[in-house]
Amino acid sequence: MREVGVLVVGAGLSGLAAATTLRRAGFHDLVVLEKAERLGGTWRDNAYPGCGCDVPSFLYEYSFAPHAWTRTFAAQPEILRYLQDTAAEHGCDDVIRYGVEVLACEWDQPGRRWLVTTTGGQYTARFVVMATGPWHQPRYPDIPGLADFPGPVFHSARWDHGAELTGRRIAVVGNAASTVQFLPELQRRGAHIDVFQSTAPWVLPKPDYALPARVRSLLERRPTARRLVRGMHHWTQEAIGLALRHPWLLPPLEAGARLYLRRCVRDRVLREALTPGHRLGARRLLTSDTYFPAVSAPNVSLHPTRAEHIEGSTVVGADGRQVGADVIVLATGFQIGETPLARQVYGTQGRTLDETWQEGRRAYLGTSVSGYPNLFLLLGPNILNGNVAVPTVLEAQLRYITDALTHLGRSNHTAMEVRPEVEEAYNTALQAALSTTVYNTAGPSSYYFSPTGVNTFCWPWSTRRLRRQFHAFDPHRYTWFPPHGAKVPAQDRTGEARTGSNGAHDHDEAPGPGASSRADSKK
Repeated sequence: MREVGVLVVGAGLSGLAAATTLRRAGFHDLVVLEKAERLGGTWRDNAYPGCGCDVPSFLYEYSFAPHAWTRTFAAQPEILRYLQDTAAEHGCDDVIRYGVEVLACEWDQPGRRWLVTTTGGQYTARFVVMATGPWHQPRYPDIPGLADFPGPVFHSARWDHGAELTGRRIAVVGNAASTVQFLPELQRRGAHIDVFQSTAPWVLPKPDYALPARVRSLLERRPTARRLVRGMHHWTQEAIGLALRHPWLLPPLEAGARLYLRRCVRDRVLREALTPGHRLGARRLLTSDTYFPAVSAPNVSLHPTRAEHIEGSTVVGADGRQVGADVIVLATGFQIGETPLARQVYGTQGRTLDETWQEGRRAYLGTSVSGYPNLFLLLGPNILNGNVAVPTVLEAQLRYITDALTHLGRSNHTAMEVRPEVEEAYNTALQAALSTTVYNTAGPSSYYFSPTGVNTFCWPWSTRRLRRQFHAFDPHRYTWFPPHGAKVPAQDRTGEARTGSNGAHDHDEAPGPGASSRADSKK
């Protein structure tokens, strides 16, 4: 049994941010468990041709690790290298245990700790940070006959780089964000590409270009210039976000997107098939300068229908059209509505997180769930949207989590749990705010929604509000638990006694729990 202060699950963008931030704050008794043999998360797994970020590069970085990006929108190889370099620079490799998969995570009430069973043995952890991310589990479609297809079949997130694609007939099932990126690459290699599109996405222009060496050098030497570039990208994203929260502002943006489509696609029938039937932003908003030219190419056919079944090497659409294929690529996205390991995390009542979320995923600030003490979710329910860069959200959450751990470390408590009425009130307000945004207009067919018809993905407010809500940890929103069997005044259970004369946010001194660095000795 290995003891650790903080156990982080996952070594992708979220896990590396957690490990670095917590260690910089003095939490050295920390271990990161990664089931793969190398770090990277979604940027490790998604290595399809053309894979890249649809957020400007200068927003897709940690504040503590600025990078000299080579493009305005970074490609997957550069992002993966950035994560690897950042991990090495900040010593994350010292605390990551590769090839270790979490099998079960159970709350031990008497011990006020988590019992974590893994393929590499058992751990006990005072705190667990789930950093598994929403873009983790590929969604495979249930298409009759798919298992009997004679050629290569693979999901875009599990790209088969050994499959021969040059001169082949390729059927692409689905038009998720990955299709917009890899289709131009396939179009140049395949003999013919058939794309089965169930829903047309909104696609905006993407000003993606290489940054000249002199520009990169200038931005490295002049922090003010770099801040100006970041600010320009930030406020462009914020302007889009404002329209998504207030749909009456959307018509000019939608008109611009339609004009872009008209300019790129001259064929009227194809243009109609590519015209979305939902409001801009109701589903994931995509950007590309190469998708429309690729889908208009002579060797690409767009079928505005879903793939219904497969007969031998023939893919049959719901409208009856049939196409022959040598290779099938599944671009059907991820299980966004499911949190990895939710079926393996057991809380105070012996229920799994998945059972708790039968009516839909929910958490306080997308981070804490009632009934699961000392557990923190990164990129949890209703914390993302179409305009805020993921690193911005992560750093806001980690500021909050660091404050929470520091608060607990300085008190005479051993565990904290968000109060159920606080979680309920927060989610009631959140869903009310979502009801007036564009995010709710596509309805349950959008991956933003759970099977019960609740939007469990989107943050309905501004980036400024997100930062403000995470800026100051409020102990009164939590129940506080003393060591098992200890006698503590009743008011202490809500953090009252902790604040004392120093106030709720006096946390500048102590390094927090686990400063003895047990994890640094590679168990």
